[in-house]
This record gives sequence, C-alpha cells and structure tokens, in this order.
Amino acid sequence: MLVLGGGAAGLTASATAALAGLRVILLEKAAHVGGATAWSGGWVWLPGDGDTTDAARYLTGFEGIDPAFAQSFADVAPKLLGFLEKHTRVRFQDAVSLPDYEPGIPGYLPHGRSRVVAPLDGRGLGRELRRLRCPLPQLTLAGLMPSAGIEMRHFVSVGRSLRSMAHVVRRLAAHGLERLFHGRAVRLTNGTALAGGLFQAALNAGVCIRTDQSVQALVRKKGRVSGVRLADREIVATRGVILATGGFSANPVLRRQYYPHVAREAAHHTMAPVENAGDGVRLAQAIGAVMADRPAGAGAWVPVSLIPGRELRPFPHFADRAKPGLIAVRRNGRRFVNEAAPYFEFMAGLFAATPDGEDVEAWLICDHRFQRRYGLGFSKPFPLPVGPYVRSGYLRPAPTLERLATDCGVDPEGLTAAVDEFNAGAVHGEDPAFGRGDTPVNRAQGDPSQMPNPCVAPILTPPFYAVRVVPGCLGSFAGLKTDPHARVLDRDDAPIPGLYACGSDMASIMGGHYPAGGISLGPALVFGHIAGQSAANIP
Repeated sequence: MLVLGGGAAGLTASATAALAGLRVILLEKAAHVGGATAWSGGWVWLPGDGDTTDAARYLTGFEGIDPAFAQSFADVAPKLLGFLEKHTRVRFQDAVSLPDYEPGIPGYLPHGRSRVVAPLDGRGLGRELRRLRCPLPQLTLAGLMPSAGIEMRHFVSVGRSLRSMAHVVRRLAAHGLERLFHGRAVRLTNGTALAGGLFQAALNAGVCIRTDQSVQALVRKKGRVSGVRLADREIVATRGVILATGGFSANPVLRRQYYPHVAREAAHHTMAPVENAGDGVRLAQAIGAVMADRPAGAGAWVPVSLIPGRELRPFPHFADRAKPGLIAVRRNGRRFVNEAAPYFEFMAGLFAATPDGEDVEAWLICDHRFQRRYGLGFSKPFPLPVGPYVRSGYLRPAPTLERLATDCGVDPEGLTAAVDEFNAGAVHGEDPAFGRGDTPVNRAQGDPSQMPNPCVAPILTPPFYAVRVVPGCLGSFAGLKTDPHARVLDRDDAPIPGLYACGSDMASIMGGHYPAGGISLGPALVFGHIAGQSAANIP
C-alpha cells in the first residue's frame, strides 16, 4: 500500500496497515515528516468508551453533519485510542481538556472530549528526529513550544509568580542544552509530540518513509488505482493508495474557488505548510473523483495578525481574545462579536459584519495592563519588553483611544463609545451586549483570577494598544467525497477501487461546523485508522 502525506492522518493510516500485515511505503512531499500536525496545538476531539451514542448525538445536532459519518467516527474513536495506547507513545495530558462548544445541543459534555497530547521525549526517534518538522517558529520562544495547559499558564504568568518564573527558567535552560547538543527541541510538545509519536510508531511497524517525494499522477489499471507515477518512475501498490496530503489551504487557486471571502478579493493567510497545496484533490479529480458538496465553512477559519519582516508571517489568535480587558472592533469602531468565542465563531461574526466592498479586518484593542499581563498576539507579556513590537509596527500604541482610532483608520467616536459601553458592564463583570464569559468554553480560555467573570475587565490604563487581524485558516474543510470507510467516490457515488482519503484530503465530517476544539485532528486520526483498515480488508 502507498500513503501520500506524512501528517497525523497519513502516519496513522500507514502504521495501521503495516501492523495489519501490509508492506507500506509513505511518500511525503516535504523534507520533513509531520505536516500541519507538527505546527498545530495538538488538540484532538475523541470520544472514549461508553460515550459513542452521546458523541454521535452531539455531532448530528449540527445541521449538515451526516449521521453515518458521525456514527462511524464515534464508534471507531475508542478503538483508535486503544490503538494509540498499544502501538504508539502518544499519550494525553490528564485533567487538561476543553468543553464542547455548544451547550444547547443534546450530547454536549461540559468537561468536553477535547484532549491535548502530552509531551514526548524525541530522543526515542534517534537519528530520525532530524526528519521531524519543528514547531511553527512564530508560536515558539527561541524554538521552545510550551505545552498546552498548565505549562502555558506558567509562561503567561512568569512576571507575576515566582513559581511560574522558576518553571520557565528551568524549561529555558533545558531547551538551551537541547539546542546545543541536538540543534533543536528534543522535548516535543503539542502537535509536534503527536506527529513525533506517530512517526516513531510507523517506523517501528516497518513503514518505509520517503521524504522529498512529489507525485505526478495516480496509476489506474482495469479501473483500480494500483500505484503512483513520480517524475522518474512508477511505484506499484496492489492494495491501493491512501491520500493524506493535507488539503488545499496553501493553494491560492483552490482557495479562491472554495473560500467565499477570497473570491471577493479579501486577504487570506493560512497557518498550514506550503506543501498543503491540494495535491490529493488534484490527483483524485484527474481519475474521476469529486469534491463533496461545499460545507457551511470551507476552511478552519482563525483570525491572524501579520508579523512584519522580510515576509509577513501570520500569527493565530487562539486564547488572547478571551482574556479580560480586550475588545474587537471593525472600521466603524464598534464591537461585532463575543471576542471570547472560539476562533471559528469569531471569524464567522467578522464575515457577517463586514459589508460588501470593505476589507475583512478587525482591530483587537486593549490597555497597558492587559498587554503587560497577557501579551497581545505575537507581543509577549512582562518581563519581555513591548518596545520591539511597537517599533516593528506590529503593535499600534497611543496615549488616548481617540488617537489610537485615528492611527488605525477606525472611527474615533465609535471606538470611544464602544469602550465606554463595554467598561460600564465590565466593572461588574458583565457583558450585556454579547454575553462574554457566559459559557464554559469562554471561561476555559479566560483568567480564573479575574472575578467574577474570567473574560471581562474594563479597559482603562493608557497607553492603549491595537493589533490588526485578518482572515486566516488552520486548514481546509472542503475535500474529496468519500464514504464512511474512507473510500473515495466518483460522480456516481461509487467507490473508486483502491483509492482512499483521510485527513484534510477527505471532506470534513463536521459539515463546515466547529463543534469543539480538535475537530480536525480527531477525525484525521480516526479516518486514517479506518483507511488503513479498509486497505487491509479489516472489517
């Protein structure tokens, strides 16, 4: 069997098939294994034993989610967890989770099904560690990626807690030694830990993993996909090909075709690697595969700010928006959404609030206290200085809100009115306009020391700061039409023999919705497992 793509889906599929007795080759286009998974936060949404009925019921409460896919995912997820426990070093952090996002839907869990990967010692990979993709640089501190959960809280609180400072100093010292002796971080965290654990499992299972491989076409004989064509040779695969190339979010042509705001000339910046350029879609469509009906959201939208430099680098705003003392406004200076909402909902609010013909953009506004306490986007909190972010133009500072508005091209009267209205409720921990902090997922990303509402505090202390955010995505949701066995379908809804898809090459089973954190990686693992079993003829 051949697997194309070395992210979470492809590595899981290859390890599954190899452990079932198949000879497996994995071809990765990039020089490093890990794909977008290695750049991710490492959150996966996976129901466990005894939860399959409620999990499927929760998913099917969203309009457009196919019950057959929801049930298949819910049924296989506990088996996938057992597979990871038995055959990989991937583990999940205890007591670190996120609530599901929609409390009003039956099957909702307040403590959630979102799990984050525990740190992993990369030395288990030996010399192969150098082939594992490093974390995204703009999300690290000198190459160190703090683990989500408790460790991340230590890094945010370093200027306010001696315990946190001691932890951070120890981590930085250990990281310095890792860089000295290994040239990179060896303690793998978040998505890099997930990719590293799956990479090692695939190698241990006997998978042949070849990097720097670009596939030109699928080979189909007597109606069955039987291999691939590279620039200089063909590789035969009697059990077929699994597509797991990471979707098309780095392909500007396909983004224009499937992302409505890009079609309207809005700027867009993906957090995925450049290799996620739609190769799986291209290869499959060339032999008669079709894309699934366009989902409600064709990508995993996230607000990003742009870091100046030789080239603009996007920074995703995951958690800062929920911290107390920040608002988001449009050009008119007015708020448009609950800023503490999950990033997909934040972007949906921005798309809906932006009139045709206007740039899709917003400004995150905070005061000096907020920036020094939590940081704002790429700008770090105390004790790191704020000056470099101001001098580079990333942060806009001003002594008054009126001046800040003028500098940002925002209506001054609108901004001052928005802050006054927000502050009137914030002094009591309330947000009458948008209900910020009213849901468990809002509060999970807030500051528990801020009472009575961890997501709400007034904006009072000059200088004030602003950072511009524009549309981005973590990956694509639109993808190839498959059945619940991960078999790719043709125009007649018939499986194309020998061709499977998983991860972002397969249309998201979430139908363009975002029910919880980790709804890309969770299905990537599960349907990668299903694809490997299908290719091996395991029922």
